Amino acid sequence: MITREILLEKEINLEGSHSGFVFAPFDPTHQKVNFVADMLYKFRDGNLIEGSLPKDFQSSGLQKEAFYFQQHTLAKPIDYESLVKECILKIESGVFEKVVPSRFEDVPCHSNIDLIGAFNKLCSQHPQAFVSFVSSPQTGTWMGATPELLVSVSQNKFKTIALAGTLPYTPDINLKTVAWTQKEIEEQALVSRYIISCFKKIRLREYEEHGPKTIVAGNVMHLKTEFEVDMQATNFPQLGSVMLKLLHPTSAVCGMPLEPALEFLQLQEGYPRQFYSGYLGPVNIQGQSCIYVNLRCMQFLTDRLRFYAGAGVTIDSIPREEFTETAMKMDNLKKLFN
Repeated sequence: MITREILLEKEINLEGSHSGFVFAPFDPTHQKVNFVADMLYKFRDGNLIEGSLPKDFQSSGLQKEAFYFQQHTLAKPIDYESLVKECILKIESGVFEKVVPSRFEDVPCHSNIDLIGAFNKLCSQHPQAFVSFVSSPQTGTWMGATPELLVSVSQNKFKTIALAGTLPYTPDINLKTVAWTQKEIEEQALVSRYIISCFKKIRLREYEEHGPKTIVAGNVMHLKTEFEVDMQATNFPQLGSVMLKLLHPTSAVCGMPLEPALEFLQLQEGYPRQFYSGYLGPVNIQGQSCIYVNLRCMQFLTDRLRFYAGAGVTIDSIPREEFTETAMKMDNLKKLFN
């Protein structure tokens, strides 16, 4: 999608927003960026199937200088294992049931980095993920491949998922025989209960629930439960916008209960997440909206690459294992630049 108009909005109204692409930060009180669609193109297997590219357009001509690179912030990486220990203490004292601390890692980069090549490689390596590349003066430049659907609205059907729990994946693993630990099962169940609690807040009782089942996302596996609502049968045409506001930030990226978990993370993580663990996706494109949580993402800074990852912490968490989980998630993107 190419745009000439960018709107900053307090809330995203899926039913009334301009057709475009939304990019929202983790902090729900901050403004969301809406890239209004001017030109839309569709590709399949590398071939243009909808839209007509300008005659002077050359993808090979997209150079690094055409994108927006922010100066790196002065935030320093934290002692993640110590943060996880503090999370466990808060859970044991009853402050929250689950919390999702994150961290970042900076890697110096050379000046002739191939952004388009990295994006194409990410698309081929993650065919089941929502792969994105966003660059603007308002947001800086971000790239990612997220497996987590937040809200989907299409043909009067609303969908969302509960995605949590992480184990390493190799191609020889039989997904039907994966043995999940009690910690991973409970972590994913908390996300499902969070979604159901949002349904209860709006007195919605008619929904379908499928799962959990094991899915693959790059070099890791997750547990996923799908939820679907017939908006016409329930007479709830605004369900997409209502649930978007209720769900973000989900317990999969923040914690439960929301308010104490959010406050704790903003005080203790030691850096602003910006658009990491926010949400993004097309809005009102040919009658469909599909919003994803901005996970497995990275930010391009002036002289380095910044990788982001988090892990769900419960009372059964082991700090070293949570650190290892974040490292696995970052590796999905790091290997693009090896």
